[in-house]
Amino acid sequence: MSTDWKPKRDFAEVERLLCAPGNLHEVETRVIDGLVQRVYKNLWPSIRAFWLAAVQLHGDKTYVVFEKQRLTFHEVNERAAKAASIFRQTYGISKGDRVAICCRNYPEFLVTFWACHMIGAVTVLVNAWLPAEPLRHCLVQTQCALVIIDPERADRLVSFVHELKLRGVKGVLVLEGHEGKGSWPGMQDWTTIFQNYKGDYLNVIRQDPGITPEDNATIIFTSGTSGLPKGVLSTQRAFLSNAPNNLVGRSRAFLRRGEDLVMAPPPGPQSGILLPTPLFHVTGTSFTLTGTVLGAKIILMRKWNVEEAARLIKEENVMIAGGVPSTVSDLAESSAYGAPLQTILYGGSAVSVALAKRARAAFPMAMISQAYGLTESNATSVGFSGEDYEASTNDTVTELKFLRRCSFHSKGPKAVNDDIPCPTGSAGEIWIRGPNVMKGYFGDPGATSKVLTKDGWLKTGDVGYLDQDGFLYIKDRLKDIIIRGGENVDSVAVENVLYENEGVLEAAAVGVPDNRLGELVAAIVTVKPAFKGKVSSDSLMALAKKRLPKFAVPVMILVRDVDFSHTPSGKIIKTELRRIATEEWSKRSPREPELIMHRAKL
Repeated sequence: MSTDWKPKRDFAEVERLLCAPGNLHEVETRVIDGLVQRVYKNLWPSIRAFWLAAVQLHGDKTYVVFEKQRLTFHEVNERAAKAASIFRQTYGISKGDRVAICCRNYPEFLVTFWACHMIGAVTVLVNAWLPAEPLRHCLVQTQCALVIIDPERADRLVSFVHELKLRGVKGVLVLEGHEGKGSWPGMQDWTTIFQNYKGDYLNVIRQDPGITPEDNATIIFTSGTSGLPKGVLSTQRAFLSNAPNNLVGRSRAFLRRGEDLVMAPPPGPQSGILLPTPLFHVTGTSFTLTGTVLGAKIILMRKWNVEEAARLIKEENVMIAGGVPSTVSDLAESSAYGAPLQTILYGGSAVSVALAKRARAAFPMAMISQAYGLTESNATSVGFSGEDYEASTNDTVTELKFLRRCSFHSKGPKAVNDDIPCPTGSAGEIWIRGPNVMKGYFGDPGATSKVLTKDGWLKTGDVGYLDQDGFLYIKDRLKDIIIRGGENVDSVAVENVLYENEGVLEAAAVGVPDNRLGELVAAIVTVKPAFKGKVSSDSLMALAKKRLPKFAVPVMILVRDVDFSHTPSGKIIKTELRRIATEEWSKRSPREPELIMHRAKL
């Protein structure tokens, strides 16, 4: 990658232009829940307002493409209004009620999402890959009034749908019921309900429920220390702050080149944004917000298939693509090679220098961007784009660098050690503060207090430092989370399943490097003396496959005779175990792991 990059504007001038009066990134100071915050002055007041503004601006353009279905902004809006009216009139859903959505990336996912926000309901986006018990936990924990699922999830809910009804769920609606067996006890077919509804659904658009920026908006799940998912509750402002956050890296890169700041879509055929990432992830909602605000058509995929993605890129004029690093890696080696993409985005897990270089070779016209964030920060907190990013990837250091300039930060992120800010260049836990940060974990004040300080700082669990030029370097993770292709895998959840084998003495799940997915799950166990020779890797693997979602199943389970080392408090020391697992996996895997940490700009 080129090292002779000479920006036309320095960062100070870029920030001045980016945050100029009237721009999307203009900021102001507000007191929110007793805390002084810098917020986006021109942010939409609610998700409802955001959506209706997009419909007014882009109405006749195609909004969503899925297989043979094509819907315009107006058509999705009409469906969403009708769905919202059904939710309100038939099921009694009103502002503040929680509605769960748990399904594949169907167009109706987006329809029901916008429908909920038209009436001020809180969307609870549940990981559709979860087995029955964690799925039940998510629905019960969030006390949902309505549950929207697809046939695959309906099959899992059958065993506890009666319990949900007893707990106050007013209805369980099955989308795309024709793809399954058609009917499930205690559930209703959404298509039938939708087609038979005769109410005046346009009232939903005319009647504003009075949603404010600090009202609850979304619950999206992340991994919990107990192994069960935790619901991240965000306000309207927090969720919507992700829209300008997504665009800040792109806008900054244009300004650094000396170009004007232009938000309008380019002339010519409508461009598309490929969305292979599940909509129940913050990456999926992030891509959705970006596509919606830019007036791009959102191309959904039933499941990831790289050659299908390559076809869609060519046929649908896709200008923005990406997701987790493995998606970019696949595209760079597919028939999409050479496509005139304008932007390649990735985030969610560690990225190798080799991948950045392959992406540049495959898509020479694209602006390459990387982002860092958490579910708790509604995805993007910092990002790095364009020539600045590519110039940085000439480094051989194993760290990921991000520009430390984010419009919304009142003080910027900081590295902290024992609750004391670290000096420049010294590593500590990264803390983030801003209006994009979650309100808390729903129904779990104990877990919330562990990660949110009283003055509004989010403890990320990641380790990094700030340099003298304002760059944030991310080095490692404090949290015992394995990130496989952007999917958070709680090691405790994996270990708890292995402990179900009565012969296991101790279990440790660790991440091993992988060029494509960033990390893979591996596990090491020791065996109780009475069970020596009776516990095998195969039997443990069978247990893991039965009890864990596919993304959390270890690629390798090692049974060791040597006891684990422990800290004085009794915790397993995983440093040596990671080394052992990595060495063993490098022997077994077809290609040598090559991994770097993260580098980006706020």
